[in-house]
Amino acid sequence: MHWTTSRFVIDLNTPKVMAIINVTPDSFSDGGQHDSTSSALRHCEEVLREGAHILDIGGESTRPGSPAVPLEVELERVLPVVREAVKLGVPVSVDTYKPEVMQAVLDLGVDIVNDIWALRRTGAMDVVAAHPRCGVCLMHMHRDPQTMQVAPMEGSVVIPVRQFLGDRASLLEAKGVQPERIVLDPGVGFGKSVEQNFELLANQSALGQLPYPWLVGWSRKSSLGAVTGRATPVERASGSVVAAVLAVERGASVVRVHDVRETVDGLAVWSALLQLTDKSGTGNKVFIPRFGGETN
Repeated sequence: MHWTTSRFVIDLNTPKVMAIINVTPDSFSDGGQHDSTSSALRHCEEVLREGAHILDIGGESTRPGSPAVPLEVELERVLPVVREAVKLGVPVSVDTYKPEVMQAVLDLGVDIVNDIWALRRTGAMDVVAAHPRCGVCLMHMHRDPQTMQVAPMEGSVVIPVRQFLGDRASLLEAKGVQPERIVLDPGVGFGKSVEQNFELLANQSALGQLPYPWLVGWSRKSSLGAVTGRATPVERASGSVVAAVLAVERGASVVRVHDVRETVDGLAVWSALLQLTDKSGTGNKVFIPRFGGETN
């Protein structure tokens, strides 16, 4: 399995870590920490050293209740970072729903359009379809960032999420976009209750009935705070790593995270166990060798 993007074909046979690069003053987790071009680029270089495979740059917060950002402001935030980030030798994604931003960053060589609106904004699907190769991530969102948690979805969410994303992907394919360019995101926290978010995690195999890879973003979400009692986003790093590993175990190909090093380490532990389990042919009683001189 692979993800075709503007400059790279990303091998999804092993899980990939997408690092969140917020160039905003008001993101729910790290707003203002990397809102200058120089600090954002330093952060890009840091997460690459920590093991990130993809950079995801965003210039507009989509936390619940966040106001929309004018086009000119988003472009001012994103374009200077993108110009330099595309020189770093890794796939670069831009988190935006505005077709004008999509076109501008694709013109600079960006590899992936990551859209919380699943290309529902007028002109957005045409921008992606007109590009010969770029990757795209289509996300499910109920309502919009201003109202999604005021009136979240009702009832079971797995089938509606799967149906919506399947329909959006089919429309994109009908415009000539090859399926290997498309990845789907169930939209954890975007218009869903705590219970519904965990329902999506528990039933990821049902989502996987669609013939596309999945990108999942649990990082520092309030649902993790609800079950752990951790009030601030930065305190939810441990829960985020566990959720990322569980998502990958249940079929996710890409996890979108703030805490790159910790997630990379968590996935390395999971991968080591998986390899040994596969060799044993059983799900238990696996011989685990000692690595180095560590014994505890």
